Amino acid sequence: QTDPLPSWNDGAAKKTITDFVKMTTEKGSAKFVAPEARIAVFDQDGTTWVEQPMYTQVIYCLERVPAVVKAKPELAKVEPSKTVLSGDREAMAKFTMPQLEMILAATLTGMTVDEFNGEVKKWLATAKHPRSKQLYTDLAYEPMLEAMKLFRGNGYKTYFVTGGGQDFVRMYSEQVYGIPPEQVVGSAGATHFGYDKSGKPTLTKVAKLLLNDDSA
Repeated sequence: QTDPLPSWNDGAAKKTITDFVKMTTEKGSAKFVAPEARIAVFDQDGTTWVEQPMYTQVIYCLERVPAVVKAKPELAKVEPSKTVLSGDREAMAKFTMPQLEMILAATLTGMTVDEFNGEVKKWLATAKHPRSKQLYTDLAYEPMLEAMKLFRGNGYKTYFVTGGGQDFVRMYSEQVYGIPPEQVVGSAGATHFGYDKSGKPTLTKVAKLLLNDDSA
């Protein structure tokens, strides 16, 4: 038989996964799981997406700062926007969590959900990692992609439950991981229902974080 996990070292971890899939899908097994009840949940941080020098979503937010400053020029002279505009990556890598939260709040709110999705989609199509020069969507961890494929090939629905940004991850999860948007659960910003100038209903992203703490 073809090895379903070719990137994994032969050992206890690999055997545990393949044995689990076999005993939960083989009829007559004491641990058989009915097809409609098969669910496999994956994390993203420390597991699948590239994290160095920073998480992909943080890079996206940093690269959006110039557009935010263009709309609000007064931010150019205050931190942490000032450091981001300087291009000093070493200094940016030392941002504190409150500073990163300020950047996320400034770059991920004040737009409609459709506008946000469009911006992320456009960025993902062209943004490349500074060291590898590869698209961020090409930098997923191959062993975990194999594990997801193995579970799906045996009737499991695969989900992401992550502390990362739900809306951001949903924009590429199906393309990169084979996990559809509705099967991604993560931290999400609140939205405000309203109408645009033409009277069309809209959902606008606002600066209130609904955190999914997947470490619990």
